[in-house]
Amino acid sequence: MDRFSSTTLFPDTLSGTRDDLTEQLTILWEQIKAPLIVPLLRIAVFLCLTMSILLFVERVYMGVVITLVKLFGRKPEKRYKWESLKDDVEHGNSSYPMVLVQIPMYNEREVYQLSIGAACGLSWPADRIIIQVLDDSTDPIIKNLVSMECQRWGSKGINIKYEIRDNRNGYKAGALKEGLKHPYVKLCDYVAIFDADFQPEPDFLWRTIPFLVHNPQLGLVQARWKYVNADECLMTRMQEMSLDYHFSVEQEVGSSTYAFFGFNGTAGVWRLKAIDEAGGWKDRTTVEDMDLAVRASLKGWKFLYLSALKVKNELPSTFKAYRYQQHRWSCGPANLFKKMLMEIIRNKKVTLWKKIHVIYSFFFVRKVVAHIVTFVFYCIVLPATVLVPEVEVPKWGAVYIPSVITILNGVGTPRSLHLIIFWILFENVMSLHRTKATFIGLLEAGRVNEWIVTEKLGDAHKMKSAIKAYKKPRFRFGDRLHLLELATGAYLFFCGCYDLAFGKNLFFLYLFIQAFAFFIMGFSYVGTFVPSS
Repeated sequence: MDRFSSTTLFPDTLSGTRDDLTEQLTILWEQIKAPLIVPLLRIAVFLCLTMSILLFVERVYMGVVITLVKLFGRKPEKRYKWESLKDDVEHGNSSYPMVLVQIPMYNEREVYQLSIGAACGLSWPADRIIIQVLDDSTDPIIKNLVSMECQRWGSKGINIKYEIRDNRNGYKAGALKEGLKHPYVKLCDYVAIFDADFQPEPDFLWRTIPFLVHNPQLGLVQARWKYVNADECLMTRMQEMSLDYHFSVEQEVGSSTYAFFGFNGTAGVWRLKAIDEAGGWKDRTTVEDMDLAVRASLKGWKFLYLSALKVKNELPSTFKAYRYQQHRWSCGPANLFKKMLMEIIRNKKVTLWKKIHVIYSFFFVRKVVAHIVTFVFYCIVLPATVLVPEVEVPKWGAVYIPSVITILNGVGTPRSLHLIIFWILFENVMSLHRTKATFIGLLEAGRVNEWIVTEKLGDAHKMKSAIKAYKKPRFRFGDRLHLLELATGAYLFFCGCYDLAFGKNLFFLYLFIQAFAFFIMGFSYVGTFVPSS
């Protein structure tokens, strides 16, 4: 056994080389740390603290406004004229406005029946409504199913139109734009838009159209989303917390103060005249809904958000689908901000304060700063201070500000406050993906116009599909392993080990836990089979 000694396995020359390399790296680190690393890290800390303050002020401002709105604000029926539409004995149903209902879809096998059925079930005079199904499906089987479903409803007396295109140019924006070109659309005054997984209640039009009829300055009435699968898994609960803040605070504040907010792309009713004046649908970004809303607002149109009116829809229940959705939702606004900045500045129809609100609050802080500071500060810069103790972060920036921001975000979903720690970890990981998408949008890089339809499972098929996917896992390197998440997790783990060995506080616990979250997401094992309660 003597011949298998450590000297044999690891010769002195190799051991010496390894020690020399470690010593050289240590010397190199010490040489560049003081003149290069420390100043750069201090600049990064300053920039991150500045962005944190901007985000903190924005969150506090919205918190104060929404509190005042809830306590003293008037309901939409008081702020705007609202009267129920009544029958006219002399003119009959012709006294009601003509309404177009658009349902854009693409290979929606699991939900096409739900959305078409819900739209055909809307309560409105039968001769004053047109259901328009815009089917861009490339699967001939699904296309045939959707066509047959439209024929079935048509045989029941529903005025439903099944429209297809020869291409998918412009994706959803292209489909909506083509849909408005049909001759029968000229008869319509308003258009309600529902994505393929949205199921409006029968009284949806009765609760929205009167606002548009009696208030000619209104161009859009937006309803709130109601998630049918929020309790499906932990990931959907995290999404619910983020979206609830958006709808209960951001949309409400925008509607109550500047009568402006981003159209959510669905569950809303537009005045067709407003769409026309704004220049129609454009496919220059992946957020055609926000693009239209900003352009219409610059033309002087006002928007109304109805928080009490909810439309059922489905949240992405797979991590892959959620990543694609978040890329589109983060890249598109940043790209639109770049393209519309000068147009907003030069606009003459809106007030200076509204311009500042749109540029600074709506775009810069919420769509750019919020994503970047979350990832760069809490996942890169703050952990780096463990390796460079010469750079200190004040407690107000590292603890107090993020704590207040988190609380203000969490109160939108009181039932999930006990999951706030999981939400923080989840949002920090997703901030990597959102930050990357934001820079792609700002720089107009490779995936700037990538459009991948969010996969939907539908209520009836959800469990069946989930079980099938669970029983027959398919491993694809690109789908299962996300190298950026894994690399960030490794970086945080290294910083945690360093802090555990040389630090004097418990910061290493956060670093280890956040690193674990990055590893979980990096291997794409999150959400679907984790109970939400």
